[in-house]
Amino acid sequence: MIPSVKTFIAVGALVHRQLVAFTANDGEVTGATGDTDVLAGVVDFPSGAADGERVDVVIFGPAEVICGGDITPGAAFTSDANGAAVAAAPVAGANAYTVGMLLANAASGDYARAFVQRGSMTGAA
Repeated sequence: MIPSVKTFIAVGALVHRQLVAFTANDGEVTGATGDTDVLAGVVDFPSGAADGERVDVVIFGPAEVICGGDITPGAAFTSDANGAAVAAAPVAGANAYTVGMLLANAASGDYARAFVQRGSMTGAA
């Protein structure tokens, strides 16, 4: 499967495989900082992008992500404070934006194969 990729303008420096979030401006993304960010996808731009530069983002389909914690295959993931993938686990009654699921086990610092598909979830009571 070929991923769906969209080009955006980077707000702040972005690195390859980082999770990004939409800004209030059309056509811009910034580094994700948590599960309450409206997540856009995963940076697919090996050289990274400086502030104001164009950057490709996988918005749907296969991609690799930087992991910020242990995640199991099939687990929905969201962003930590640094734009790395972590297992989505909102507290009871809280909402979290998710951006996909992992296809293999991963630990903090790993690059892992994932499937990007935006969503949200609410913590169970």
